[in-house]
Amino acid sequence: MAAPLEVCVFNIGANVNFPLLETTERVFRKVWEMACYAGFLTAREAARLMLPQRPGATSSLPGATAGTRGGVGYAAFASAKFGLRAVAQAAARELGPRNIHVAHLVIDAGVDNRLGARADQGAGGRSRPRQSRSRQAERPASVAEAYWQIYQEPRDAWSFEREIRPFAEKW
Repeated sequence: MAAPLEVCVFNIGANVNFPLLETTERVFRKVWEMACYAGFLTAREAARLMLPQRPGATSSLPGATAGTRGGVGYAAFASAKFGLRAVAQAAARELGPRNIHVAHLVIDAGVDNRLGARADQGAGGRSRPRQSRSRQAERPASVAEAYWQIYQEPRDAWSFEREIRPFAEKW
């Protein structure tokens, strides 16, 4: 028997910028596997653990602005985030009546991660060009607070989608 699961937050960085004509099938497929397929697997397995529990549980599948609009150079990333958003919507409609709150949190900026890999490094520490030096990073504590607020929502006022971004982020 598995341990009870009350909250599940899925997030993976799959943000790549490649011109469409330079995007290989392998890159496209890997980005989709990381950002969409892995989110589906996570949501499904979390629901299997959460369903026997009472009261409700919360599952969050974070997205990005790319999940609401495609941008130049972001065909792979945007399609994966669009797909993840659709998985989250389907899961919310199916699991909400079964007492599982599924939310989609659009995080419109990078999250400051000074402990992990730098945002401008790829696998193996290789440098990638920065997308924009003017972009603001969100503090992990601020992102965690947004998740906490979603978790605390009363059942008669569950939200599905919420966007968060730093004050200086252009959108």
